[in-house]
Amino acid sequence: MSIRENYLEICQNIADAAKQAGRRAEDITLVAVSKFVDEERIRLAHEAGAKIIACSSTGNAASSLAGNAAAAGFKTYIFVPERAPKGKVAQLMIFGANVISVKGNYEETFKMSAEAIEKYGWYNRNAAINPYLSEGKKTVALEIAEQLNWEMPDYLAISVGDGCTIAGVWKGFKDLYAIGFIDKLPRLISAQSYGCYPINRAIQENKPWEPMEENTIADSISVGVPRNADKALAAIRESNGIAVCVTDEEILAAQRLLGRTCGVFGEPAGVTGAAALKKACQEGLIEKDATVVSVVTGNGLKDVANAIKSAGEPLHIEPDLELMVKGFAERGVTVE
Repeated sequence: MSIRENYLEICQNIADAAKQAGRRAEDITLVAVSKFVDEERIRLAHEAGAKIIACSSTGNAASSLAGNAAAAGFKTYIFVPERAPKGKVAQLMIFGANVISVKGNYEETFKMSAEAIEKYGWYNRNAAINPYLSEGKKTVALEIAEQLNWEMPDYLAISVGDGCTIAGVWKGFKDLYAIGFIDKLPRLISAQSYGCYPINRAIQENKPWEPMEENTIADSISVGVPRNADKALAAIRESNGIAVCVTDEEILAAQRLLGRTCGVFGEPAGVTGAAALKKACQEGLIEKDATVVSVVTGNGLKDVANAIKSAGEPLHIEPDLELMVKGFAERGVTVE
């Protein structure tokens, strides 16, 4: 059986399981692939003889690590910058991780984790240090290809922080192209906030990347010293991609747009790709008939403070219908 035939058989088995469970195939695929990737990372740590796994993170990568490590019986030490949203920190604590909230930015948090890992001999999961991360990230490309029936979009928009995800996705597409699963490669749209855009600045100015301050509500991509910058820049350039920066206000607008038109609730960093896509369309950077996939990389429930900032507060009233009607009228909302 060829590699392609084997993979297609796996996808069909997933689809059959989805039908039996009364769920969409893509839902099952997402869970199956994500679970496989995380379990694979834990397995590799076990093979390395590790008993403790550590990383620095703004929260998302740490949550995945802590949950799967807990299920596998590993002890974890997680370093997060103090600004990490409470929702993400809560996940880590529930999973039993030893969480160190560092009074500093992500770069300082990363350095502290590196020092601790070196001193105590913990297994290192950090981006650009652990080579298996890019292999895990490329499953994003595999899911996109399978769910689109192997018909590639013209563009793929994705938020960028450390650069690991965009580099891994590009590797995934190249692997699929090399073995004949797809017949073209999409152009990448690198999305960053103006509050922190070292990778996009390097693309726009055609020069090596330089550190930047971290000043954006999109905490997951607020990375002033990206650890996978070289791989990310290589991927963007090789794909003839474009770099689009957006403001925090445009990010919040994209959060509302996705919620109110697609029923998708993404955190600020997760919807930055959508914000960049909208801006690219407005500026004529993308052809009107182009096909585009925008990847949402994080759930909005992990940062409810910024979600409320984006959507506004609910109507707070006493249990009185007249007050309800009056309150809605003040907001320009009718009950009819």
